[in-house]
Amino acid sequence: MSETRRKLTTIFCADVQDYTRLMGADEEGTLAALKRCREAMARLIESHGGRVVNTWGDGLIADFPSVVEAVRAAVDTQNELAGFNARRPEDGRMLFRIGINLGDVIVEDDDIYGDGVNIAARLQASASAGGIVISSTVYDQVRNKVAVGFEFLGPLMVKNVDEGVPSYAVKIGDAKDETPPPRRLGPPRPQPQPAAQIAEASPQPGRRRLFAVLGVIAAVLIGINLLSWQGIFWARFPVLALAVVAAFAWNRNQILFNRKITSLAIVALGIAGINLFTWTGQFWAVWPILGIAAVMGLRWSMSR
Repeated sequence: MSETRRKLTTIFCADVQDYTRLMGADEEGTLAALKRCREAMARLIESHGGRVVNTWGDGLIADFPSVVEAVRAAVDTQNELAGFNARRPEDGRMLFRIGINLGDVIVEDDDIYGDGVNIAARLQASASAGGIVISSTVYDQVRNKVAVGFEFLGPLMVKNVDEGVPSYAVKIGDAKDETPPPRRLGPPRPQPQPAAQIAEASPQPGRRRLFAVLGVIAAVLIGINLLSWQGIFWARFPVLALAVVAAFAWNRNQILFNRKITSLAIVALGIAGINLFTWTGQFWAVWPILGIAAVMGLRWSMSR
């Protein structure tokens, strides 16, 4: 009987972008290119202490005892395969997508199963051609140890996982093309490592623009209120509404707190603001806030 056990490991999942199209255009040439790329990938995985677990079609799964070495293997793989693809016609390039996750898996014989593997496969599917996407559990371990940058992509929805998995794209160099400058598909050449260029998670461009727009609108409303002052600060209500909108926009992709509980907290603060802005000597907001606090407490206790 096969032995089944569990272990914490780093799962490396890769497949080829547009593999079906490539096969339809040139079966023999595509298979030869896939074999050559896989040999290079397996060599790099092994050189970084990893193990190829399984291959199927155009896909590959490997696991690593070290999170840092898994990401380094992925970066080396994409850099080396980029040189191979640079010598091929644009419509015949074999561009791999790679996803990496750190998770608990079930081990049976030499294969691995479980949500940790499923998340790695989903991360891989969300990567761009020639790109790498990692989970936040991987990012937390490598962000100060690998000479690459990272771009926060937000939560990734995964089947059978209640909340989205925060994910990051690994930024290899500054090239706008999906394929870096050519390198030979052979033994990797030792090169000096640049200082780590870590881009910590920051508001995405769309969110920054939204915050800027909301800030400008709030400033304009306050300015109009002051310039047309008649003893009433009416701008407080639209400014409060804008602040709530900004808070919900921030909460949408933040990973520090439970987003559902944080949403309830934002609603509670909004109600408290309305009460203070319409103050008549009674803090009526205490009752809805108490109800929201009870719901927050229940959600928190159920998530333990």
